[in-house]
Amino acid sequence: MIRTPLRPLARILKAREQGQNPDAIEAENIRLRHEDDRDRARLRAEGRLLVMGIAFFAAFMVVGLRMGSLAGSVPEEPTAQASGSPIIGQRADIVDRNGRVLATNLDTHSLYAQIPDMVDPAKSARELAAIFPELEEDELLEDFTGSRRFLWIRREISPEQMQAVHDIGDPGLLFGPREMRLYPNGSVAAHILGGATYGREGVNSAEVIGVAGVEKFFDDFLRDPANEGAPLELSIDLTVQAASERVLQGGMMLMSAKGASSVLMDVHTGEIISMVSLPDFDPNDRPRVLTEGDQSDSPLFNRAVQGVYELGSVFKIFTVAQGIELGLINANTMVDTQGPLQWGRFRIRDFHDYGATLSATDVIVKSSNIGTARIALMIGAARQREFLGSLGFLEHTPVEMVEAPTGDPLLPSNWSEISTMTISYGHGLSSSPVHLAAAYSSLLNGGYRVEPTLERQTGPQHGDRVVSETVSATARDMLRAVVDRGTASFGDVEGYAVGGKTGTADKPRPTGGYYDDRTIATFASVFPANDPRYVLIVTLDEPSVEALGEQRRTAGWTAVPVAAEMIRRVAPLLGMRPDVETLTPTGVTLTSN
Repeated sequence: MIRTPLRPLARILKAREQGQNPDAIEAENIRLRHEDDRDRARLRAEGRLLVMGIAFFAAFMVVGLRMGSLAGSVPEEPTAQASGSPIIGQRADIVDRNGRVLATNLDTHSLYAQIPDMVDPAKSARELAAIFPELEEDELLEDFTGSRRFLWIRREISPEQMQAVHDIGDPGLLFGPREMRLYPNGSVAAHILGGATYGREGVNSAEVIGVAGVEKFFDDFLRDPANEGAPLELSIDLTVQAASERVLQGGMMLMSAKGASSVLMDVHTGEIISMVSLPDFDPNDRPRVLTEGDQSDSPLFNRAVQGVYELGSVFKIFTVAQGIELGLINANTMVDTQGPLQWGRFRIRDFHDYGATLSATDVIVKSSNIGTARIALMIGAARQREFLGSLGFLEHTPVEMVEAPTGDPLLPSNWSEISTMTISYGHGLSSSPVHLAAAYSSLLNGGYRVEPTLERQTGPQHGDRVVSETVSATARDMLRAVVDRGTASFGDVEGYAVGGKTGTADKPRPTGGYYDDRTIATFASVFPANDPRYVLIVTLDEPSVEALGEQRRTAGWTAVPVAAEMIRRVAPLLGMRPDVETLTPTGVTLTSN
């Protein structure tokens, strides 16, 4: 830009010639220059104001349009987005059918070391070993003075331990908040609940994940924040579960058994009210899995779900019921029980000699292997397999536990005629107590298939029909007769009309064949038999009791009295009143005054 000089030489000379003051020229030029600068500055300011006005106008238009758009849209909850995958520490409670807590969370702290910040590693190692006896002072000191910068010391500590560590005063020992899984009832329902442990861990939170049982099966539900902390409601009754465990534990010790299991199931809904497996464990301090030996000897092994056994004569009612359903026999049909029954090199015998014939009802009451096998021959292998499949014996149970798929039944590779006969009385096919409970429920509830479940149901869950109502009632009458005058006479509980069937199976050897002095004793019962509500399965592994001067291993002497005591204890807890007949007065004459 060309600027005009403040004192132009031509004008200065001319002004001197005319006798004027040359300084006035400079002053005039300065004034004109300032006015020009002022005008340009005004123009710039006005331009900026115009631009700002347009910008504010546009911004207000955008805001107004957005507000109008929101006002006319469907309301939605705002969602937050964040990078990474944060640790979810919250886990929902597990409760029983009445809302009583089975598993919950407890606020606690973890203990860790920021090793570079430690001021006295030797003292800290010494005092930590005194507070936590399982820690070794030498190992701690090696970690504190090595190349590590971070060390987990304890995943969980009590408030007392936290205070003791705080008193050490080392700034490198720090605490992190977290939640731990707590099972307030100890070992009660241990196999059902399973247990939990920590997954991903941070100093400020830790992920609690299920490792077994319903804790693992429902892990996604229990960890889902969308459920807003809603508890998982199970079908079991805590009071009934605790009473069942106590009775079964006492019975197992009394009968000198190495293990035991029981399943109490609602026959109309399939709900498992209690399920016990002994020996058990405390899920607050879950033991380690066995690395050698037989896993069935571990307390973690769930005998009710994972234990598949030849359950013996409890299967006979299925054979007789199918024979009646097919019209081959009725309850009074006389069946040939002359023995032994020869098939090739195999011989089928009865425990006692029951004579030449028995009625179909007495085949069940007296538990005749020969009579049951002859009925099975009339049914045939194909129809027997189909019927047992309709009761759920050909696949693992759908019960909501991660262990369920490991309880697949053991079926014969060739379902031959001899297999048909032995399976009819409970040999040659191995299944779990939960299988048996579901099958008995399906047969005795009026003939509708039910599946076992650990989830609380709102009403009957009847599936396909497996037998007619008439056959179901006949089967109930037969089972009641077994308790009235058969092999389960010790199972009678006054006021509850118990029906049931005993089963005693020789225990197989790992190398083949069967033990002569080891059995699996089972009692499958229903109560009340005239209007069934519950099925109870009790199984004892290798029971033995001395009675009448002999060692008794059969179910009638071992499993039956244990089941009777269990029914006597839990029936009132289930809200069932005993049906006691009132005696009418005799020899009394009513007279008026």
